[in-house]
Amino acid sequence: MSGEWLALVESDGRAYLLQRGSGEVRVRGLGRFNVDDTLGDVVPGDSLVIGQKTLRVVNPGLPEARRAMKRRAQVILAKDAGYLISRMGISVGSTVLEGGHGSAGLAMHLASVIGGSGKLISVENRPEHATVGRENMETLREILPEFPEWHLLESDLTSCKEEVSALTDHLDAVILDLAEPWTVVSDISKLLRPGGRLGCYCPTSIQLEKSWEACESAGLYIEWAGEVIERRWSKASRGGVRPGNQPIGHTAFLLIAAEQLVDEE
Repeated sequence: MSGEWLALVESDGRAYLLQRGSGEVRVRGLGRFNVDDTLGDVVPGDSLVIGQKTLRVVNPGLPEARRAMKRRAQVILAKDAGYLISRMGISVGSTVLEGGHGSAGLAMHLASVIGGSGKLISVENRPEHATVGRENMETLREILPEFPEWHLLESDLTSCKEEVSALTDHLDAVILDLAEPWTVVSDISKLLRPGGRLGCYCPTSIQLEKSWEACESAGLYIEWAGEVIERRWSKASRGGVRPGNQPIGHTAFLLIAAEQLVDEE
């Protein structure tokens, strides 16, 4: 079917997204080929050989879209995106603002979670990043069964509060992935609904400290601050399993603040 998206997946999980009817394309890692001639009448579950690679054909979802996404800015990894979404109570129908859209790594996770009844407002002040992020999100829009009302404001978050206010009268959550998140905390936090939460993604401890102080000055309570460490395991050559040799250590400090004090476990 023309327009249908399929994912071709290697044995290590690397994925490539192809859309029927695209004609001749050049795909990094696969080379140049005609999409329709190559796909033929394959269906999800089939295997396909391109060059020296044997690939599994599947219906794409968020994992395949993330692995195949175009990148310019560094993306927030799944370990941090998932933790922020869960800890901040973001769910179906939520209205969320993200400051710092980049290549859309976080936005893709948010769109998948909040669904068709949700609203996502992304703000990006660098046109070259916004272009890549928009392309990744438009691809995801055609892949997901539901996609939120999404707005991409190519602006600086310090000067677009009115634009955000025109799109929504409240925010359930705000996530800031900015070089200086503390400069916008005071103004943006005023758009949070009662009980709403604000999260900051801070690569350095100085950013964490300044964001922490800004949240407290804005009357927010720091619910949680720290980092999420990921360590994969692998099969040992002589049997058994063992920790992998390349754990994902520090990516950023995460800070989550709320309007009111609540008891945490």
